[in-house]
Amino acid sequence: MKIVVIGGTGLIGSKVVETLTDHGHEAIAASPNSGVDTLTGEGLADVLVGADVVVDVSNSPSFEDAAVLDFFIRATTNILAAEASASVQHHVALSVVGTDRLPASGYMRAKVSQENLIRASSIPYTLVHATQFFEFFSAIAQGATTGDEVRLSPALVQPIAAQDVSAVVARVAIEPPRNGMLEIGGPEAFGLNEFVERGLKARGDSRSVVPDEQAPYFGALLHGSELVPGEGAELSSTTFAAWLES
Repeated sequence: MKIVVIGGTGLIGSKVVETLTDHGHEAIAASPNSGVDTLTGEGLADVLVGADVVVDVSNSPSFEDAAVLDFFIRATTNILAAEASASVQHHVALSVVGTDRLPASGYMRAKVSQENLIRASSIPYTLVHATQFFEFFSAIAQGATTGDEVRLSPALVQPIAAQDVSAVVARVAIEPPRNGMLEIGGPEAFGLNEFVERGLKARGDSRSVVPDEQAPYFGALLHGSELVPGEGAELSSTTFAAWLES
């Protein structure tokens, strides 16, 4: 099976390509470095020749509201058009748990727009909604730091290891299209502030993490369980503690 992975050199994409290749599939990593530019459409037609499945795990280089919306709309429109021309049979896209529950977030609004384009297209699809990755605790802290203090919402998160996300995405890519959504998350739920605090302490970071219900997350206020997967979600087994020790 030929599977083209858009964003195939990134954190998730590189692992998806590796997993699919190990299982005997022809997995192609498509990115600007390989001559594939989804914003202009350059290289898409060529890389999709003979492709059975396209996996899109790409992300916007800017999280500014207008820029991220433009990225997901233009890139997804170009990818879907190229897939239709190439008779691709399955479009898999990685998205975020809570996209439709945080309309105040420009990033989440952009992901909703991306998902709506996928649902409206003629290409059979599967959306994988993942919770926050373990790997991003440091970046979350950095964006919430003033001086030596990190102010974060105590709302619940259920983070997951990137390796576990990539394993699910790779598996879904070779399964029949769901024409729907699969939610995935880690095995434990705890406050966003606790998540980051545990990570910082494990890395010897002395910054103080302060719970703050008014602290925004990607531009939106959290009120409880917006970032936690619902019933029927597929939960991984890797705990945050185990990941920190690895």
